[in-house]
Amino acid sequence: MSEQTAIQQTSGSGMKVLDRNALKYIVIVAMVIDHIAWAFPEQLGSTLCAVMHFIGRLTGPTMAFFLAEGYKYTSDKGRYQARLGIFALISWIPFVFFEISPNIMENLAMFFLQSVIFTLFLGITALRIWESQKTPEAVKILAIIGLCIFSIIGDWPIMDVLGPFFLYVFRNNKPARYVSVGLVYGFFNLITFLGPDGNGGWTMDFAGKWYNFGILLVPVMIWLFYNGKGGKKSAFNKWFFYIFYPAHLVVLGILKMIILK
Repeated sequence: MSEQTAIQQTSGSGMKVLDRNALKYIVIVAMVIDHIAWAFPEQLGSTLCAVMHFIGRLTGPTMAFFLAEGYKYTSDKGRYQARLGIFALISWIPFVFFEISPNIMENLAMFFLQSVIFTLFLGITALRIWESQKTPEAVKILAIIGLCIFSIIGDWPIMDVLGPFFLYVFRNNKPARYVSVGLVYGFFNLITFLGPDGNGGWTMDFAGKWYNFGILLVPVMIWLFYNGKGGKKSAFNKWFFYIFYPAHLVVLGILKMIILK
């Protein structure tokens, strides 16, 4: 090995300082910033909110990455699926409360909205179905399509079903992995740029929704800084997000009712 190669390798590895625990806490902070912007758009202003949403675009794709990594390393996939299902149920009412407060009685039609944990639960369900040895492939494909349709009521719909699915299924085929995941998040985020043109049609609103380009932060963060390690194992690191997620939604929902009433 030449001296120059050794220096390059040392420099490259020196950038990879984030394990999964560190990534998790970065994503939690990004998520809270994003949710604050959704809660108080008039108070914060459009420019600041757009910056905060840009940071928040880290959340959905990185959670999908966590799910694929967790599914790969867990010793009990059934328990992992059940845990996500339970916390999706626990997070349902807090998420709805956050979304529709302070005008609760005027927004009861939104009662069936679901959080990103619900969408991730559908993602792990898709993986469980795909790995079933007894289910015909055609039935698997139809079931996964059904899960994608069902995910429309959730946060990061379709994307956080197919994202972790392709990340795991193509875990040993990097080109297919990157292309499939890039297409999933790229296509559905491109749709979010659509808006009415004022003449009964639709147009692309890049100026007003540029923050959706924040999803590009995800591959940069993972490729440059993720070292592939899980980090310190502890009950706190394992359960913090599951507890924090519904709790912060309740707190923000209460603040909305106080500030926006």
